[in-house]
Amino acid sequence: MYLKSIDIKNFRNYEKLSIELNKGINIIYGKNAQGKTNLLESIYFLALTKSHRSFIDNNLIKNNKEEAIIKGKIISKKIPSNLEIHLNQNKILYIDRKKINKVSDYISKMNVIIFYPEDLELIKGSPMIRRKFLNLELCQLYSNYYIILNEFNKLLKMRNDYLKKINKTNHCDKNYLEILNNYFVDKGTYLYQMRKKFISKLNEISPTIYFHITKHENFNIKYITNININQEKEKIKEEFLKALEMNFEREVKLKTTIIGPHRDDLEFYLNDENIRNYGSQGQQRVTVLSLKLAEIEIFKKYRETSPILLLDDIFSELDNKKKNNLLKYIKKSVQTIITTTDLNQINKKIIEKSKLIQIEDGKIKKIEEVK
Repeated sequence: MYLKSIDIKNFRNYEKLSIELNKGINIIYGKNAQGKTNLLESIYFLALTKSHRSFIDNNLIKNNKEEAIIKGKIISKKIPSNLEIHLNQNKILYIDRKKINKVSDYISKMNVIIFYPEDLELIKGSPMIRRKFLNLELCQLYSNYYIILNEFNKLLKMRNDYLKKINKTNHCDKNYLEILNNYFVDKGTYLYQMRKKFISKLNEISPTIYFHITKHENFNIKYITNININQEKEKIKEEFLKALEMNFEREVKLKTTIIGPHRDDLEFYLNDENIRNYGSQGQQRVTVLSLKLAEIEIFKKYRETSPILLLDDIFSELDNKKKNNLLKYIKKSVQTIITTTDLNQINKKIIEKSKLIQIEDGKIKKIEEVK
């Protein structure tokens, strides 16, 4: 899969921009605050209908403009598709000029993996950030995951609202709660199993990548849940229901649901030491890179196509040895879009194989095609 072209109107600092991209490596360079990251953000938004930097969509619309429009042509398995998002008070999605009403029918069409400096929060930040990572990647891999996740979140809200009502009125309709719990457990068990499967695949691939970049062995990821999910589906459901029943009074007191996949977490280990607590910033950065690069192989296997790799100003954060080891993973089969302030940070052999796009003040200043 690759993005052949992208057209942007009134997105961030871009009033209008059209770019043809190379299906191999593309390097977007220029000084700080010129719009390089905004361009990567527009590609990410085109794929996932949301930003990796802002929770508020209206922040993406250029100042004093009413609507932002992003259009892109992707080629997947030699078949072209046109994606389009119109962002104003609402978000309107199109595939091949046909309006798409369900996000789940849209987001699996174009797959992207992004690495940017703030990704260190995946290691250092809250469990919510790590759950968001799991959810975004699984939504791209399996459109059904997006549907089940939304259903689970609606049930979670319903359950939390009911717990608050019980706390206030001291009255519980046990039949209603039983029905609600059964639906909640059914959807939650699906999320548990899909996340476990995904993490298992990451653990098959990421340790090798981590070793090739750092020459350190024994890297692994642990999936932290509040029930035992290493058993058959029906056993998980049974234990899940029991845990809800056992914690019912506590949940009523707290007015929130404390058992379920919405409380999951990930931990990253090197030689049995938690990288979050004991790893250097360099080790933490390579941990994130290893995860993202491992995802490429998972996408290749399960979607039978390569995702688009977005690397936002990461070369300034790595020493030369790690940088060169990382570059070995940037292959012609994976479209890669890199931003940098300094071309000297990138190996000359990579530059020779790349399309170079210089950005200045939200406009293209210069383009150099692959030599």
